Amino acid sequence: MKFGGLLSLEEKVKMISGSCSSRLIVLVIIFILIPNSSQLQSSQAWTLLRIRRLLNYPSVLSNWNSYTNICDLEQNPSVTVVCYEESITQLHIIGNESSSPLPASFSIKSLFTTIARLPNLKVLSLRSLGLWGHLPGKISHLSALEIVNMSSNFLYGVIPQQISSLENLQTLVLDHNMFSGQVPDWLSSLPLLTFLSLENNNLTGRLPDSLSKLKTLRMLVLSSNRLSGNVPDLRPLTNLQELHLEDNRLGPQFPRLGNRLVSLTLQKNRFTGSLPSEVASYFLLQRLDISSNRFVGPFLPSLLILPCIQHLNISGNRFTGMLYENMSCSEGLESADLSANLLTGNIPGCLISNHDNKVVLYSDNCLVTKIQSQHPYAYCQNQALAVGILPHEQKKTSASNPIYLTGLIGGIILSVIVVCLVIFFTIRRVNAKRATERSPRRLIEHASYGYSSKLLADARYISVTKKLGALGVPAYRSFSLEELEAATNNFATSAFMGEGSHGHELYKGSLKDGSLAVIRCLKLHRGHNSQNYNRHIEIISKLRHRHLVCALGHCFDYYTDDSSISRVFLIFEYVPNGTLRSSISAESAEGVAGQKLNWPQRIAAAIGVARGIQFLHAGIIPGLFANNLKTTNILLDQNLVTKISSYNLPVFFENVKNEVAPGSSLDGSNDERTKHLDKVDIYDFGIILLEIISGRVITSQHEIETVKDELQASITTEDDGAPRRSIVDPVFPRATCDESLKTVIDICIRCLSMDPMERPSIEDVLWNLQFASQVHDGWKQSSTSSDEPPLNEPHL
Repeated sequence: MKFGGLLSLEEKVKMISGSCSSRLIVLVIIFILIPNSSQLQSSQAWTLLRIRRLLNYPSVLSNWNSYTNICDLEQNPSVTVVCYEESITQLHIIGNESSSPLPASFSIKSLFTTIARLPNLKVLSLRSLGLWGHLPGKISHLSALEIVNMSSNFLYGVIPQQISSLENLQTLVLDHNMFSGQVPDWLSSLPLLTFLSLENNNLTGRLPDSLSKLKTLRMLVLSSNRLSGNVPDLRPLTNLQELHLEDNRLGPQFPRLGNRLVSLTLQKNRFTGSLPSEVASYFLLQRLDISSNRFVGPFLPSLLILPCIQHLNISGNRFTGMLYENMSCSEGLESADLSANLLTGNIPGCLISNHDNKVVLYSDNCLVTKIQSQHPYAYCQNQALAVGILPHEQKKTSASNPIYLTGLIGGIILSVIVVCLVIFFTIRRVNAKRATERSPRRLIEHASYGYSSKLLADARYISVTKKLGALGVPAYRSFSLEELEAATNNFATSAFMGEGSHGHELYKGSLKDGSLAVIRCLKLHRGHNSQNYNRHIEIISKLRHRHLVCALGHCFDYYTDDSSISRVFLIFEYVPNGTLRSSISAESAEGVAGQKLNWPQRIAAAIGVARGIQFLHAGIIPGLFANNLKTTNILLDQNLVTKISSYNLPVFFENVKNEVAPGSSLDGSNDERTKHLDKVDIYDFGIILLEIISGRVITSQHEIETVKDELQASITTEDDGAPRRSIVDPVFPRATCDESLKTVIDICIRCLSMDPMERPSIEDVLWNLQFASQVHDGWKQSSTSSDEPPLNEPHL
């Protein structure tokens, strides 16, 4: 009976049989058999109503009230309550995917204290509800739990060890949160765990060896974290069917796995070497994605004929080998992506037959086809040599020639000695100049918008590797108003530089030590106290990175009558060489030293901006997104190092949370911007790349689409690169490696995708830019060492 009375049916019948009057018996039967809703309201129903209040009355729970039996309500995709006898056994509540964090008054401890009053709860699913804070250890009080799903919230900190006491737990899903630390070693103490998903958090370090003890595990999802090192031996997991590890830093060894896998995704990691032959024995495999890694060696044709294979993606590696038209494919193969490798020969006929709807990509190889763009055959040969993969015939000939082999070994030894000496003296010089800079934390999809100041203060939002003063910038400090008045000659008109994008005033000043600084002044209405702003100042003081304009300090000015803040001053380092736009565009002011940046300098500038974006997104938790990036907000220092000056400072975001930055996320609503804020910066960066490539000032949506379409057409046409040279900046028509240019154009077009989900991650952008730089360097060395005189490049 759903939430029936406290008496069992047998007890009720006994009570009835002891009555003296048959009429009274009938009345009692009628009374007792009516469900006793009042008792529900005072126990389990009361608990549900309190949960509704603690969740800030979400709209999906609008029909919960004290007058309804919640267990009798019709179930829907957003809310499900399952009751058995007198207890709630399942609770599913799913909010809006774009939900903001709950107010500062929310207490996750109170929420779980209340949920613990449902002792028979077996399934707990609280998704997309804006929950924030540390997941309480009180979850262990729900000892009957079998399924826990807390995905798409704002939970942070380490995953609590108290979960290990849930002996009945079979499914644990904590996707799309902000959990940090390592994947817990104690997971092996969950004897029935079959589904573990920790996707899209901020987990770091190596995977624990204890994962191999989860004998019942069927699905393991650890995608989109910052995990590193080799994957532990998972061959003991004989029930494992799906393994998803994409978008991490795992490697270099290919994982050791059982052969009962159905789906294996290793995309965007650091796996290297050749593909082990054991992969060809994964006879149940339906999906294999090893794209965007560093695999080399021969492609295994046996992958195409795995009996169950449906989706195969090996793109973005360095696989070699020759394909033949008469190769066989599995009948169930639906898609195959072989692009961006070093494959030669002909496309297998089974991949391009007209009678089926296969999706097959094979561009950027050296195949004999005119359908998708290919490199010349020599390109794949040279690239294979560059990564140490010699063609079979060449290996055989070289090994049989002792003189050649001796000369080769001697040349290698001499080269190693020279390289070591260069590296030794370079390291000494670099170490004397700057401290080591570590890579920032994993991209987190939650914006700084909407976070309470308490959350910002309590979260561990700064990477410990970003030490104060590590970049040669003076330590952050508090300035007095008198110091700033002296630096700007009492904020004279001659020191005024203009207004910033957030409505603040900009002044140029000279500090007591003679260094120049930029002073931002934000005027406030009455009622702002210093406590709230001190939390923001703490964040700003630690935002130090080689590719950010760093803060030197702050100053508060107060109203005299109520001591509330009247003005906030932020003091930043002065960057002397103007904007990126002035250094690449003839339409703007003069560039550095009156000349425009050449192609390798522009790639270096773009890489610097990308690294700055990567830090803003991932070096702090929550990340800073929607940073209004454009070439006028990118500055260059005396060494032509690019620095982002427009990043979304927390002290300003209350004033701009509804602002739509020009040139970002096309015509998107505020809800859409909030959902894909990291992709807004990717789009803005695409516009920056447009200006870098074309040398034009891009100011309108029409110009963006026009130049983008021209570039798209230039890389899809089979030619010698002439159309590209007609579009790119005339400063470098011939002194640019065409392959390098195509790589940057391609990533630029992807950044400008109308669909935010189609835009690449900042890590993907950075990888492509670095590859373009390396390709250009190799091309330049090759051109210089050839018999022909080298092409002239413009120099600064």
